[in-house]
Amino acid sequence: MTPELTKGRRTLVLAVVALALMMVVSAVSGLNVALPDLSAATGASQTQVIWIVDAYTLVFVGFLLPAGAIGDRYGRKGTLVAGLTVFGAAAAAALFVSSPSTLIALRGAMGLGAAAVMPTTLSIITTSFPPAERGRAVGVWVGVAGGGAVLGLLASGTLLEFFAWNSFFALNVVLAAVALLGTLLVIPTSRDADAPRLDPLGGLFSLLAAVGIVFGIVEGPDRGWGDALTVAGFVVGALALAAFVGWELRRAEPLLDVRLFRLKGFGAGSGVIMIQFFGSFGLFFIILQYLQYVANLSPFRAAIALLPLPMFLVPTARNAPKVAAKLGANRVLPLGLVLSASGLAVMTTLGTHLVYWHLAVGLALFGAGMGLAGTPATTAIVSSLPTAKQGVGSAMNDLSRELGSALGIAVLGSTLSATYRSHVSAATVGLPQQAATGAQSSIAFVKSASGKLTQFGPKGQHLLTSAQNSFVDAAHAAFVTAIVVLLAGAVFAAIRAPHKGDTAPAETGAGVGAGAGTPAEVA
Repeated sequence: MTPELTKGRRTLVLAVVALALMMVVSAVSGLNVALPDLSAATGASQTQVIWIVDAYTLVFVGFLLPAGAIGDRYGRKGTLVAGLTVFGAAAAAALFVSSPSTLIALRGAMGLGAAAVMPTTLSIITTSFPPAERGRAVGVWVGVAGGGAVLGLLASGTLLEFFAWNSFFALNVVLAAVALLGTLLVIPTSRDADAPRLDPLGGLFSLLAAVGIVFGIVEGPDRGWGDALTVAGFVVGALALAAFVGWELRRAEPLLDVRLFRLKGFGAGSGVIMIQFFGSFGLFFIILQYLQYVANLSPFRAAIALLPLPMFLVPTARNAPKVAAKLGANRVLPLGLVLSASGLAVMTTLGTHLVYWHLAVGLALFGAGMGLAGTPATTAIVSSLPTAKQGVGSAMNDLSRELGSALGIAVLGSTLSATYRSHVSAATVGLPQQAATGAQSSIAFVKSASGKLTQFGPKGQHLLTSAQNSFVDAAHAAFVTAIVVLLAGAVFAAIRAPHKGDTAPAETGAGVGAGAGTPAEVA
């Protein structure tokens, strides 16, 4: 605990960490609005677009737990300064590049900085605020973590109305600079005197597992599922995951105590959050491209079109704890996932001509489902752990969100890419090789070259129409994939989540390995 701060100083601390957190969260969602303009300007294929988005989240996931441990051991203020500096420098460099490969690398560097920022902001709150005020401060943190994604979409859409696609990175630079200045001026220095030793090998295994599996998922549709590199990605990911579990089970102070997944609330809550963010960020990735490529909306109008989602998410989330208290998590969590799946089912009716009420109803149902399941899922995680393990619960909540986001973009983006390519191929027959290859790689090529397609006569016009139809079919296929995952998650939650009246763990417990958790809590 840091020396007690004045009330005014605590308010400034909260404002700075909230700004830093908003920077991190908006960087995940905001880029989705810029993808059509980015693709047209850089010539990125659909696979490269997936990597530009997912490189950030993947590196974020891989370094999230180690970065939090570094902040606790060596100093939270220094870790936050380092994270903001790396994030801002990478975003500044991205302003001046147009190579997809370079953008992928810089987005990865931004993810590294973000991994140092996010867990540190929450740790700073818990060490700067007295217990009586901590709940309110954490509530602000949770609100920013949830609302930052929507604010990122709206801010990015507004910028793109007036400036080029890379103005998104200018916003990142400004947020990082202001947060860095605020950190240097008002954030107190703190660290844990008895922080556990670092676990670099565990961190390496977790990073290799995430990167290997996502590499296979993203590259499979492009290279082929039997390609040596695709197979190698899956093999490396699976072996690293097995090594991570084995290594963590043997450590006295693990990076992540995998035994905790035996607890009903911890396992079910983590799974539901991951599945929710799998669906939501996969949806953002697809629907914003649909609204701009197919419905021909501007970036700002596309972002505004998504407002029914947060409009129904926020009030539902506010009342979800009352519903969960009456029905039990084993009923509320599946109901939320089924609601979100029904929203995606409505969106499978979207066609080449946008009928907005179809989209609005689908987004409203999806948002209501997220709100209904999201808060009880987080509660299930933290309430399954004793007070001494609450830091683990917070870290697992963050990790589930980011891992779900990375997998959602990878799986649904790859489904979109593979289906689009297979459907549009017939329309490219008879076109020059360069035009055919470009059209098959991304609808962005077709839209950006639409004026030149007239030189190919009826074939050119047919290609434009076919590309839009193929993208709609591909979006439907991705939505169906997400529906299957959400419904499978609902079954899992119904079986695994705690029932109404299940006993909370004893405060003296230290984890599953130490006997924490009552029979009602442990499977």
